[in-house]
Amino acid sequence: MRRIFLDTSYLIAVIDRGSDLHQRAEELSQELGVFAAVTSEMVLTELLNYFCERGSYLRHIAATIATGLPAKPNTEIVPQTPEQFRQALELYQKRMDKGYSLTDCASMLIMEERKIKDVLTHDKHFTQAGFNALLRSP
Repeated sequence: MRRIFLDTSYLIAVIDRGSDLHQRAEELSQELGVFAAVTSEMVLTELLNYFCERGSYLRHIAATIATGLPAKPNTEIVPQTPEQFRQALELYQKRMDKGYSLTDCASMLIMEERKIKDVLTHDKHFTQAGFNALLRSP
């Protein structure tokens, strides 16, 4: 089964109907069909932080997704560990020439470790690192 990493920008686009990427995220979700989703606690933290001041409705949806994703079949949520944090920080420090967030760095390391090339994101940083940013494709 195809494995795809779920990035924060995709989850935001799915939740926020006002997002420029909402329609593309919905269409792409349908086109992809069934796949094995991988994301991380760091991505979910970033998602919850994004919606923390966007009103109770969007905040509730973000919390529902964050609590519901682990129960979905074919979905893996990678926990944040001290070792993952340390490795992500090392990559962050090595790539001062890029605008990679710490969460991006952790996500890239998870993807490399699991040999995942496709990521549901619009974030150009994943393309810079050699991954397929599926929301960037037409």
